[in-house]
Amino acid sequence: MGRLIRAISENGGVLFCAVDATDIVRKAEEYHKTSAVTTAALGRLLTAGAMMGAMLKHEDDSLTLRMKGDGPAGTVLVVANGAGHVKGYVANPVVELPLRPDGKLNVGAAVGHDGTLTVIKDMGLKEPYVGQIPLVSGEVAEDITQYYATSEQIPTVCALGVLVAPDLSVLCAGGYLLQLLPGATEQEITMLENNIAKMQSVTDMLSQGMTLEDMMDRAMEGFSPNVLDESVASYVCDCSEERIERALLSLGKQELESLAQEEKEAEVCCQFCDKVRRFDIQALLKKL
Repeated sequence: MGRLIRAISENGGVLFCAVDATDIVRKAEEYHKTSAVTTAALGRLLTAGAMMGAMLKHEDDSLTLRMKGDGPAGTVLVVANGAGHVKGYVANPVVELPLRPDGKLNVGAAVGHDGTLTVIKDMGLKEPYVGQIPLVSGEVAEDITQYYATSEQIPTVCALGVLVAPDLSVLCAGGYLLQLLPGATEQEITMLENNIAKMQSVTDMLSQGMTLEDMMDRAMEGFSPNVLDESVASYVCDCSEERIERALLSLGKQELESLAQEEKEAEVCCQFCDKVRRFDIQALLKKL
């Protein structure tokens, strides 16, 4: 399980959210058998999803993040809710690319620079909220930052990191979001910019044993932050045999009869946990 905290500055002008998503990204790698660069891409988006899900008002509210670029990884998709559950997948889990000149995994090249980031929020209203922006870099954090600036008009700093070992295991993963609320002064903005400029990468801080509170104190130095709440975020796939059966039955009699002429069984693989379930098509037809 991942630990997540939310905090606010003493004057109420700056919001902070941070998560240790190591267990979440490890579970994703375990399910999808991703290569190093796709583990980083999916892991970063899962981390962002966990934090953005924590900002939803109700546990039943849900959020979908979809990055669709022109890189070899294809679509990267994450679903999160207000209860701390997050899940995701990458269309092509195994991608091999040279490292960037600075020695880091080239997530931007894997996702692609030409494409879109789509954010869908379902908050129980008649229609979900949909925001979409062109990809900035495909590196995920910069794209999330741009989404908030463009679609929600909230000045935001997003930092995300996933550290993958040579054996493809996930050593650590996490991230933080900083958001300015209306009325922030130029002095406060300058203070935050200076604080962020002095901070190490998320993976460096986690590798050194820093806590989420340590990150908060560094990012919000001079703002006297107070922790609002602490919660748990976990990789949870809620697929079930009953749900998939309902989906198959919704195809209708004609479509299932057509399938029955080709196969005795319908094999369905969940995109989020890779679990395979098999259904007897004749048995399904009897339920219609």
